[in-house]
Amino acid sequence: KRSRSTSRFLRLVHYRGICDRFDDENDDRFVGQDLGVTAEIASHYREILRLLGEDPEREGLLKTPMRAARAMQFFNKGYREHLSTVLNGAIFQENHDEMIVVKNIDFHSLCEHHLVPFRGRIHLAYLPNGNVVGLSKLARIVEMYARRLMVQERLTQLIADDIDAALSPNGVACIIEAEHMCMTARGVKKDHAVTVTSRMLGQFRKDDKTRNEFLSLLSLNTISGQSTSYDLSSYQSHHRTSRTMKRIK
Repeated sequence: KRSRSTSRFLRLVHYRGICDRFDDENDDRFVGQDLGVTAEIASHYREILRLLGEDPEREGLLKTPMRAARAMQFFNKGYREHLSTVLNGAIFQENHDEMIVVKNIDFHSLCEHHLVPFRGRIHLAYLPNGNVVGLSKLARIVEMYARRLMVQERLTQLIADDIDAALSPNGVACIIEAEHMCMTARGVKKDHAVTVTSRMLGQFRKDDKTRNEFLSLLSLNTISGQSTSYDLSSYQSHHRTSRTMKRIK
């Protein structure tokens, strides 16, 4: 027996001409998605196509609204995820007090100002205080927040603050490097512009030596041969200036 949302979805598909046929209403592509919501989003995409001067009924665009609706729900699946379920209890007691660094975590997100993508790499570190977390969970925290409408500054803060809240470590560091299509594909159209944001908590904020060790580790070649180079002196100078300006305010 079909659920109410599924029946609503099929009615919208039929009457709005969003898609001519779906082979299986239990298709894996719909996992975690409310099919009624998907169909409503698709109906709006169909209207957008019409307002742009296109014919939503032509063959090449007939299924586009539904594809776009499913894609938009995937791009924003982080709204259906929460820290407790992402971590899934993978926090373990370990007598390890040295820095743990996971770098070059790829991410994709949507700028909340223009709904266009920004993408890049995230570098994370924390100083354990009796607890460690499964390494994949750090990447999952990144994915949870990146798959929402976002700005890079808030993404940096949310990731670092969640790691800090979950582990109560002696320090957390998060650096994000990203390319924004709102700058490269439109507007000022600066193809090689890269935005870097950082958040340092605990010992990473208080202790220059700890912070510089983290930045040095980012410059090491990885197994894949990728490396990231940072000018430690300029970063340290900028960091001190930022703190001074905050005290003045």
